[in-house]
Amino acid sequence: MFTSGLQHVAAMYAGVVAPPLIVGAAVGLSGTELTFLTGASLFTAGLATFLQTLGIWKIGARLPFVNGVTFAGVAPMLAVIDTTDDKADALPVIFGAIIVAGLLGFIAAPYFSKLVRFFPPVVTGTVITLIGISLLPVAFGWAQGPNPAAKDYGSTTYLTLAAFTLVVVLVLRRFTRGFVKQIAVLIGLVIGTLVAIPFGATDFSPVTEAAVVGFPTPFHFGAPQFALAAIISMCVVMLVSMTESTADMLALGEIVERPADEKTIAAGLRADTLGSAISPLFNGFMCSAFAQNIGLVAMTRIRSRFVVACGGGFLVLMGLSPVAASLISVVPRPVLGGAGVVLFGSVAASGIQTLVKAGLEKDNNVLIVAVSLAVGIIPITAPEFYHAFPETAKIILDSGISTGCVAAVLLNLVFNHLGGRRDDDEVTAPMEPGEDISGTRGTKTAAAH
Repeated sequence: MFTSGLQHVAAMYAGVVAPPLIVGAAVGLSGTELTFLTGASLFTAGLATFLQTLGIWKIGARLPFVNGVTFAGVAPMLAVIDTTDDKADALPVIFGAIIVAGLLGFIAAPYFSKLVRFFPPVVTGTVITLIGISLLPVAFGWAQGPNPAAKDYGSTTYLTLAAFTLVVVLVLRRFTRGFVKQIAVLIGLVIGTLVAIPFGATDFSPVTEAAVVGFPTPFHFGAPQFALAAIISMCVVMLVSMTESTADMLALGEIVERPADEKTIAAGLRADTLGSAISPLFNGFMCSAFAQNIGLVAMTRIRSRFVVACGGGFLVLMGLSPVAASLISVVPRPVLGGAGVVLFGSVAASGIQTLVKAGLEKDNNVLIVAVSLAVGIIPITAPEFYHAFPETAKIILDSGISTGCVAAVLLNLVFNHLGGRRDDDEVTAPMEPGEDISGTRGTKTAAAH
């Protein structure tokens, strides 16, 4: 439980600390204040993970879910900072908006969860696949190095370290058994970090500079302020976050063979939104389920929610002890990138497994998957595609998971529900080499192919 929980923390650490580092730098915080803000995000991520895995009352999906700071809120928070005259007021304004958005999301959770009936396998499989595909660029970015502006970004040294870590994980998964096989990713991260030392890619300064004990004092940056424009922006982010969390719960439900029903999704969304509402009290940001940890569950097949709760305990301890938090930050980004290829690729593979059950012998379902995947990968393959749209709209459009999910739901309604079902149309069978295209559709021979 200890090592498996730590493995979950290692898989999601970079994603948790990146938003506070970006936002804190935009506000102009000192190094000490940045460390404080990062520790607060770890602490609140642990609290949100407890809510999600252990649950209280009707709060928490009670699935092996890790919660942390959602990246969907970074761009809107930067916009709030840019429009705030006094930068000292920026964080209180952001925290106030998150509190309101979290409380409204908590109220809306049971109604939002009723959308689960619009998520049959053809939709969930598409969304799960998109989650994995959308996360892979994150791993590729990590593999190239810690600083995109640096001259050595994408150097052969960094890429070799990433490839080496990937090979170590694959070898451990192939040639070991039991406990060692289950913690292959963690072992790969440790070995990769040690190998990176001679190349100067491992930085131990965070450990030497961090304090042993530190508590995220409530309202450290000032009492929350409530600005209408910021609240509206964060409410939009909350809707995006709830959509992605719903998709994540459906994905994890398939992986652990406990399909997420309406009740489970409502409880999970309550945990997300309540965690987000509580987070600003301790100087944290909006929380959401972390898709990268779904890949870890899929790969290790350790399905216990108590293992993930143990990971939440580590996050809380890291938030209370900056020096402990800094230990994970020692792992070089390229090493994380190599392990991320396995983790995020496993999510996409789980989606493909779900699509196999979705009835892709039907033309309708093939079209749903084809168009939804195309819409979902637009932000990945053409990042500037929506550059002419308003910033508020781009919050949603730049999330391939959200746009692909909406497209899949709408197309499923159009093709399989509205105007009568037509799912008896079989997909055209592949042709044998040299076979004429005429007469192949609907024939017994074609069906056999």
